[in-house]
Amino acid sequence: MRNTPGGLRAWLSGHPLIPDAALAVALAVAAVPYAHAGLLLGAPAGLMEPDVLGLALVVAGCLSPALRRHLPFTMLILVGLIEMTLASLHQSGSLLWVAALMLVYTIAAQRGLALSLCALLVSLICRVLLVAASGGLGDRTAHLLVAVLATTMWITGRSVRLRRAYLAELRDRAERTEQVRESDTRAARAEERSRIARELHDVVAHHVSVMTVQASAARRVLATNPDGAREALSAIEETGRAAMAEMRNLVGVLRTDAAPAERNPQPGVREIPALVDQMREAGLPTQLDMGGEGERLPPGVDLAVYRLVQEALTNCLRHAGPQARAWVTVRQGPGELAVQVEDDGHGPEAPGLSGLPGTPGSSGDRTGHGLVGIRERVALYGGVLRIGPRPEGGFEVDARFPLKDVP
Repeated sequence: MRNTPGGLRAWLSGHPLIPDAALAVALAVAAVPYAHAGLLLGAPAGLMEPDVLGLALVVAGCLSPALRRHLPFTMLILVGLIEMTLASLHQSGSLLWVAALMLVYTIAAQRGLALSLCALLVSLICRVLLVAASGGLGDRTAHLLVAVLATTMWITGRSVRLRRAYLAELRDRAERTEQVRESDTRAARAEERSRIARELHDVVAHHVSVMTVQASAARRVLATNPDGAREALSAIEETGRAAMAEMRNLVGVLRTDAAPAERNPQPGVREIPALVDQMREAGLPTQLDMGGEGERLPPGVDLAVYRLVQEALTNCLRHAGPQARAWVTVRQGPGELAVQVEDDGHGPEAPGLSGLPGTPGSSGDRTGHGLVGIRERVALYGGVLRIGPRPEGGFEVDARFPLKDVP
């Protein structure tokens, strides 16, 4: 497979020693003829061409950038010592100044501020000593020019380092933002799953309880009252259809296709009379008292009130006993909505309900998952909920919803 330019660049970034070594070899190769051709700004008086030892020192100094990513400060000191040695021997330093500039830039771009300042200081001190040891004006001018270039390379290297740090901070911030977004998404999904679970429990528990009671009544009167049995079976069919419709609406929110599921509006306080009629048909005498200001409720509170009444009446139907009665009171006052569901039942010990599946032994044992979900709903909207037996017998669910600053 052919290497693309991007792939080659990435490979070289992962193996920095190879391009650095190639650059150092090229500099060393160019330094040998340059040493014989003279200095950059002419051949000052008193300087000689380097001998074999001098050429060896020049080549060694020019090869130092090969380790500029690993030991840049050490290599810079080495180049400075070689330049000082050649100056004491009155021999040309050739292109050692180029190697020094490369090392100063590398330290400024890849090391901390303190070490980079030390590197710049070492380079400038070396230039000052070389200027002091120089015998000609041209030689001094060349060293001063190299000092200016070293300062420029240091500033450039620091700018590159700061830009890299800024870009790294931006990438890190983007990654943290993405992680926070994913965490929020997971939390929202978990909350939505919990909400759907509560809704499904409310729908299934209510309708299945109604169907169970109606089926039991139909079984008891099947031989003696066929018309009553047919009416009970018809009620079971209607309740089952209503349960399927509500479950279809809830499961519709889980679809991932582009076409949105057709869903009816969520039930609310206006649907409580129909719920009470359904409970009466199921065999639970229920009285409804609704009153108050009648202002439009927030959608969440509206649904929470309906589910609270639905769950409380379902518990009355299942646990209160065959002779029990229920009262539902919904009062909307200034800044508060009061909801109360009471019954006068004494448990399912009476004949006819003792065989129903899932009925506990006393009317006080009603705090199942449904009422736990009701507690969560009421707490979500800052309400107060009281659940427990009545002093005169039976069971009571009493909730107060504040209607100011409701989310």
